[in-house]
Amino acid sequence: MRIRLNWARLCVAIAGLLSVCSVLAQAYPSKSIRLVVPFPPGGAVDFYARAVQPALAEALGQPVVIDNKAGASGMLGAGIVAQSAPDGYTLLLGNIASLAINVGIYDKMPYDPRKDFTHIVRTVDVNYVLVVHPSLPVKTVAELVQYAKANPGKLSYGSAGSGSLPHLGTELLKAQAGIDLVHVPYKGGGPMVTDALGGQIQVVLGDQANLMPHVQTGRLRALAVATTKRSANAPNIPTIAESGLPGYDATAWQGLVGPAGMNAEVVKKINEAFNKVMVTPALRDKLIAGGLDPMGGTPAQFSRFIDSEITKWTKIAKDVGAKAE
Repeated sequence: MRIRLNWARLCVAIAGLLSVCSVLAQAYPSKSIRLVVPFPPGGAVDFYARAVQPALAEALGQPVVIDNKAGASGMLGAGIVAQSAPDGYTLLLGNIASLAINVGIYDKMPYDPRKDFTHIVRTVDVNYVLVVHPSLPVKTVAELVQYAKANPGKLSYGSAGSGSLPHLGTELLKAQAGIDLVHVPYKGGGPMVTDALGGQIQVVLGDQANLMPHVQTGRLRALAVATTKRSANAPNIPTIAESGLPGYDATAWQGLVGPAGMNAEVVKKINEAFNKVMVTPALRDKLIAGGLDPMGGTPAQFSRFIDSEITKWTKIAKDVGAKAE
């Protein structure tokens, strides 16, 4: 009899807890939401955050406060969110580095992207473009591959540091094409672009927003984009995959996560708000003009995507021996 009574009390307690959680979810949000951007102002992640902020605040009915917490390739801000209360009021706008690539290039991380976050939505893809200095006698990926094979080890490519997407993405290109390019790592994208303009390095895989202005002035030549589909902002530039390297994909992406253990109904509200605002014409146009392709989708889709990206880039990092500097 006592066991039955205790079981009944437990069931009542669980029902009460579920009822409280349901009420809290219905009331969400009742105060401002902190959106942690784990990178400095001015970059692609910060650009997206500030572009979406007004529409998101309107959709949720509460202010959205952007908090830049830069450091350790996005891990400082991500670690802060991982340790926050899972109430939906502290969220992280992460990216391919903080949520995937870092797993393969750091020996220790302050969080596990798979286990320590609630995955909410894949927000945007950041278009990367493969460019060369105009002194190089190539106009297509096929011509670059042919030239590199005829001149092994004589061409150099830049990156924003060992383990960055420009590094690993170009190594993936080298592996698929069977060519030899010399890696020149820089401490950031700015110095890399400067040397590319000066011809000190001949090949760069980088952010479209940073490189395309120089392509338009003729100081760099665009060969292809690194995504699986053509960029909406540059539809005349082919993809690397359709330029002779089928299956090539070095898509930079961003996504929203929160601390592990968030209420499912709260996650649903946030996910629906992001999906809603990203299809509005004004915001879509602004994002595309900035080199970002709006994505969206379900939390489950984003969770599976993160898992596949960690597996993919960890293998590539291991294959080339990439480690964080």
